[in-house]
Amino acid sequence: MTVRETLEFDVLIVGAGPAGLAAAIHLRQCAEKAGQDISVCVVEKGAEVGAHTLAGAVLETRALDELIPDWRDKGAPVQTAVTHDEFCFLTENKKFKLPPPPQMCNKGNYIVSLGRVVSWLGAQAETLGVDIFPGFAAAEVLYDDNNTVVGVVTGDMGVLKNGDKGSNYQPGVELRARRTIFAEGCRGSLTQLVMKKYNLTDGCCPQTYAIGIKELWETSAAEPGRVLHSIGWPLSTNTYGGSFVYHLEANKIALGFVVGLDYRNPYLSPYEEFQRFKHHQAIASLLRDGRRIAYGARALNEGGWQSLPKLSMPGALIVGCAAGLLNVPKIKGAHTAMKSGMLAAQATMDALVSDNVATDITDYDTAVRNSWIGEELRRARNIRPGFSRGLYLGLANAALDTYVLRGRAPWTFKHKPDHTQLETTAKHKPIDYPKPDGVLSFSRLDNLAYSGVNHEADQPAHLRLREPVRAVEVNWKQYAGPEAHYCPAGVYEYVDDEAGEKKLVINAQNCVHCKTCDIKDPTQNIQWTTPEGGGGPNYKQM
Repeated sequence: MTVRETLEFDVLIVGAGPAGLAAAIHLRQCAEKAGQDISVCVVEKGAEVGAHTLAGAVLETRALDELIPDWRDKGAPVQTAVTHDEFCFLTENKKFKLPPPPQMCNKGNYIVSLGRVVSWLGAQAETLGVDIFPGFAAAEVLYDDNNTVVGVVTGDMGVLKNGDKGSNYQPGVELRARRTIFAEGCRGSLTQLVMKKYNLTDGCCPQTYAIGIKELWETSAAEPGRVLHSIGWPLSTNTYGGSFVYHLEANKIALGFVVGLDYRNPYLSPYEEFQRFKHHQAIASLLRDGRRIAYGARALNEGGWQSLPKLSMPGALIVGCAAGLLNVPKIKGAHTAMKSGMLAAQATMDALVSDNVATDITDYDTAVRNSWIGEELRRARNIRPGFSRGLYLGLANAALDTYVLRGRAPWTFKHKPDHTQLETTAKHKPIDYPKPDGVLSFSRLDNLAYSGVNHEADQPAHLRLREPVRAVEVNWKQYAGPEAHYCPAGVYEYVDDEAGEKKLVINAQNCVHCKTCDIKDPTQNIQWTTPEGGGGPNYKQM
C-alpha cells in the first residue's frame, strides 16, 4: 500500500486559472475583513502559473475591477485598450465589412495575454498568503464516508511507461480541505467525475464545445488596439466558426480560429482550416513580413445558460470554465470565470465561519444564476444554438434575438452532444487541404515546437482507448480516422502494420491538453487522463 504525505488546508482550489485565483484572492480578502485566518491552497498541473492558460483574449475588466480595484497601480499586464472593432464576412478572395454586433463592441476592454494576466494574479494571491503548488496534477478526488468531497490526491511522479516505479518515484500527496473548489477549466477531468457522481447535469442540456487554435506573431503590421473578427471562408456555411485577429503592443498580433465541435464532416480539420485562413489576402498582408513566435490550442465551452450544471455538491463547488460560463457571442469568459470565483469564495467563507463545511452550499449556485453572470448567459442563450441550422439562419436568428427580442425570447434552443453530430464518410467527400508553405502556414509538428509542450518520455500514456478495437473497426472504417483530422498536435496517426492493416498510433507526448479528442470521438472511446504534473504546453506568453 502506498504511503502518502497528507497536507491539510481550510480551502483547496484545483486549478490556477482566472476563476481559481480570483477565488483564492477573494477568500483571503474576506478572511482579513472577518478577522479570520483561513489557509488557502491552489494546486496547478502546469509547470508554472499561466502555463496552461490559453485564450484570445480581449478582457472585460468588470470582475477585475471588483476584485482588485487598484489593478492599474499594481502593474497588471492589462495595457492595450481596444481602439477599433471590425467584423467582416470573408469569401475566398474578398472581405465584406459588417456592423459589429453589440456583443462584439469592445470599447473599454483590453487586448491581453491571459497567461500573463493569470501569472500576475498568482503573484497577487501569494502576496495575500495563498499557497500555490504548480507542477502538481490533481488526479483523484477524496471523499469521506458520507460521500462528501474532502480534497484530492496529486498524481504520482516518476512512474515508468510499463507501470513500474522509476528511480525518481514520488507518490502523490493527499491534499485535504474543509472545502474544495474545482477550477480546472474547460472539460476538467476531475470536474467531469464529480458531475457524474453527483448527477450535476441532470435537467440541463448537454455541454457543447469548440476548439480554438491560436498563433502569436511578431510583425511590423501590428496596430495596437485593433480587433478583427470574421465569419465565412474557409468554413462551409453548415459549420459554425470564425476567426479573431487581435493587435497587441510590442509589434505582436494574436490570431486564431474557432470551430464548433458539432461539425458533421469527418474529413474536416480545424487546424488545416486555420492554416488556410491565413492565406486570405486580408490576413496574409499582416503576416508576410512577420514571424510566428508561439502556438497553442484549447477547447472552449459553448453550451451557455441551458448547459449549466448544478454548481455545488457536498463539500465542493465548481467555478469558471469548468462550469461552462463562457459568453459565446462576446467570445469572453475570463470575466465571468473571475466573478464566479469571487461568489464561490464568499459562499465558502460563510460556510467556514458557520462551520457548515460538509453540506451542499446551494446558495452559491443560486448566486451565480442571479448575478450578472446569469443575466449575460440568459440573454445570449439562443445565439450559439441558432447556428446549428447553418450560417445564414444563424445570422438571422442572432439579429432577431439581439435587436428585436433583446435576449428575452419566450423559448430556449437546445444542444446535442458534439460527438453524436459527426457523420460517416458515406455522406462526405475528402477535403483537399493545400500543403503548408512554411511562411504563412505550417505543419502540425512544425507548429508544435512553438507550443512549449513537454512530457516525460517514459511516463505512462495519458490518452487511452476504452476498447482498442473500435479505433479501426469504427473510427477508421466508418469515419476515416477523424482523430487524425481534429487533433491540432499530431497525437493520432493511422499507419499500416506489418500485415498492411491499419492501426492507430497515439503520440501522447505531443498532447497540448486541448481535450478535443475527449469531446469529439464518435463513440467516446478516447479517455483523457491526467499526465504527470508539470507536463504539457507552456502558454505563458500567449
